[in-house]
This record gives sequence, C-alpha cells and structure tokens, in this order.
Amino acid sequence: MRTIAILPVKTFDAAKQRLGDELAAGARQALAQAMFADVLASLRHVDGLASIVVVTSDRIAESTALSHRVMTIRDQAQAGQSPAAMTGLGFALAKGFERALLVPADTPLLDPQELDELLVDAEQRELAAVVVPDRHGTGTNALLLAPPNAIEPSFGPGSLERHLAAARAAAIPHASATPSSLTLDVDTPEDLSELSSRLGMRHGRAQMTRGALAQLDRARVRPRATASA
Repeated sequence: MRTIAILPVKTFDAAKQRLGDELAAGARQALAQAMFADVLASLRHVDGLASIVVVTSDRIAESTALSHRVMTIRDQAQAGQSPAAMTGLGFALAKGFERALLVPADTPLLDPQELDELLVDAEQRELAAVVVPDRHGTGTNALLLAPPNAIEPSFGPGSLERHLAAARAAAIPHASATPSSLTLDVDTPEDLSELSSRLGMRHGRAQMTRGALAQLDRARVRPRATASA
C-alpha cells in the first residue's frame, strides 16, 4: 500500500512554549530543531513509506527537510497542527497515495522497525484508521489513514477520543496502537524529564536530541528533573 508520512511543523521560534519556565527561547528552538531532525532521520529508514512531506512555514525546517531529501509544502495559513495536517492530506490525495501517516515532529525516539510493524499490521487487518495515543492516553501522537481522507484530523487536548469517535461515526475499521517509541512527545518539563530517562536506556537513538540536551546541560539551563534523571 503506497504510504506517505506527513509532518506538520510549526515555526521553531514559537515551539515548546510550555517549556518556557525551564528553557530560554533559544534553547527551546534548538531542542525543537533537534527533535525534528531525529524524526526525519528515523522516517527515512521506514521501509513501508513511499514518501515523506513536511508542512511548514519555517525556513530552518524547510532547509532541514531538504538536507534529508524530503519534500516540503508551504503552510500558508499557519493556523495550527490540524489545518497543516489537512494541507498534507490534500497533497497525499492529489498525488494518489493510498494511505497517509500523520506524525508529530517532537517524537525523537521514533523506532523505524516499530513503525514498519504498525504499517504492516494495519494493512493486514485492512484498517482504515489507526490512532496512536500519547503516553497520557488522551492525545494523539500519530494517525494512520487509508485513504488519506478516511476521517478529518482533530489534534489537541482530548484528540484520542475525537479520532476514535470520528472513525466510529464513519463506520470504518479502526484501532488504537501503542508503539512505545511514538507514545512520548515533548511539551512539558515532565515530558523532557521522561525523554532524558528513556534516552539513557536507548543507546544510539535520537543523536541530534542527545546533542541538544548535552548542550543544555553544559549551559546549565537543563531542567533540574532532567539533569538528575
């Protein structure tokens, strides 16, 4: 099944505002860029993906995507994750992709093998929608749709139940899945602490993010909970 991954990426200078009490603006921007680069690098090793596209208005994100040989679509509206996702899904439909995977840019632990297994399982089970919850079980960290317009994405707080409800309303075969490498996105100091802890157990993964956290440590601006993890 011809599948495209879509990454909606907000401007890095506006990224990770909820980390504002812990990290200065420059540090937040550097961390967001590093996580995005790691997600791109991992996606390029997923055998089941035919293509990747980044939807963004950020010049650095565009440049990073180009360096990974990934196409970009300009996010003209800059109206948030869901509208940017819709832009990507429209592109997927126009180009004839049978399936689309919406992935956030702040899941640096993403494991290509886990993602391949998710794609294969969904195809074998003929699922039209697969929802990957965040670690709190309320948000959505990935959304797999076959076809790309199977349901309309609605990200944000409480999106897990909204997506499942939309699939039920559309009467399409659907399921939730919990690949461990996709359940952690980084929005809060607690998420950052959890990321640091998991990185300690997953050697060799998320090298750019590791470097950004090491730089924060050297600059003595790394969150206290992270530094002691």
